[in-house]
Amino acid sequence: MARPRYPALFQVNTRVRLSELGSFLGRPATLDDVTDAELDALAEKGFDVVWFLGIWQTGAAARQVSASNPDWLAEYKRVLPDFRPEDVVGSPFAVRDYHVHADFGGDAALARLRERLRARDLRLMLDFVPNHVAPDHRWVDEHPDYFIEGTDEQLAAQPLNWRRIHSGGRDRILAFGRDPYFAGWPDTLQLNYGNPALQDAMLAELSRIATQCDGVRCDMAMLELPDVFSRTWGVESAPFWAHATSTVHEAQPGFTFMAEVYWDLEWVLQQQGFDYTYDKRLYDRLREGHARPVREHLYAGLDYQDHLARFLENHDEPRAAATFDPDEHRAAAVVTFFAPGLRFIHQGQREGRQVRIPMHIGRGPDEATDSALAAFYDRLLACLREPVFRDGHWQLLDARPAWDGNGSNDDFICYAWTGPADERRIVAVNYSGHDSQSRVALPWHDLGGWQWRLVDALGDESYEREGSELAANGLYLDLRPWRYNVFELRRGTLTEAAF
Repeated sequence: MARPRYPALFQVNTRVRLSELGSFLGRPATLDDVTDAELDALAEKGFDVVWFLGIWQTGAAARQVSASNPDWLAEYKRVLPDFRPEDVVGSPFAVRDYHVHADFGGDAALARLRERLRARDLRLMLDFVPNHVAPDHRWVDEHPDYFIEGTDEQLAAQPLNWRRIHSGGRDRILAFGRDPYFAGWPDTLQLNYGNPALQDAMLAELSRIATQCDGVRCDMAMLELPDVFSRTWGVESAPFWAHATSTVHEAQPGFTFMAEVYWDLEWVLQQQGFDYTYDKRLYDRLREGHARPVREHLYAGLDYQDHLARFLENHDEPRAAATFDPDEHRAAAVVTFFAPGLRFIHQGQREGRQVRIPMHIGRGPDEATDSALAAFYDRLLACLREPVFRDGHWQLLDARPAWDGNGSNDDFICYAWTGPADERRIVAVNYSGHDSQSRVALPWHDLGGWQWRLVDALGDESYEREGSELAANGLYLDLRPWRYNVFELRRGTLTEAAF
């Protein structure tokens, strides 16, 4: 099946999902216990890619750190009122070995899951964590030169960034993995991209992973850029990503790279072979609650926007239902998921889960489903399955004042979509807390002479409009706070003006 221009991705927290299944089954669950019915439901909702987060083998060393950090323990107890020490499983980003965790059924179970996904035209995405590994990774003993090594003086001065560890037959001071703006992640060790042998080893790991899945989400992918690496560690390094992505794409045509990336480096990584990059900028502007900065972000060319991963939540961000008021949540979802790019939905988002689950624990709290929000997401996902939104042409529209002196047009974010079979859609959102009016200029030049019916795909509204009026003055909109329309334009009868 041909891939859509604008696919949809569903993120699964594998550990938490298997914990839920295990509670139901009365025994530990593996990837084989993910039911066909669950996969069928993902396909039926229009998802193209399923990201199973956190399937790689972790170890005791990272888990011990996770279980002894006082701040982290306080968070676990806040999230889980019935917290138990065995709930701590260690971060999935402290990878000990790039083989599927033994508790999940190993590589063979992953291969079976991938075949079941393929049978439903679903692609499998997994994690690649390029910046660091777990403290008990085999390279700590076998290849100490693969790590950033420091001194006793550095350890004394920055105890949150370094640790003493036995490596390669002697004690060494090795760096925690980190980015240049925060203290290190104490359950990891930093890899040294200034060592060409390390780059070769990581490319070998990546190439092998690429035979087991259809794409990878690369954790903190900007940290391997030579200028970022040099700024963080004072070590010069050769570029990694352009060579890595081209090598894998050559061996596995159609393989997908998605980058977790910040600091306005999205375009840089797109140019180095990433198919999609996180769009944190859109998310941040939506959280601020003002339409104009969102529109300004959407002025960018489609050569850039088509490769952005649009989201309202993921495992790193607070839950959308806890971040946005209900009406604002729906408005932000319409803005986000009807924009061009990859549509990225997180496990629990549809149901209105409010508790962000720390990555160090393998269980989440019981939360009731928000039935009204679930119904909204079901309708939204059904709409996004339409060909016009998967393969059509998107345009940002100009919302003009409805009358002189009325500046509330500035509160609108409006799109047009034109499909391959001349389907026409208008997406309009009043992204503000008050009533707003505007006239939206439409991009189609053949409106005149026809009567048009506008039917809202996310609501029950339906209007008749005369095409010459639409062409001359635009579509008049008067929306309550945080309201939205996704109009289908249906051509009706010829008007008298056409004769």
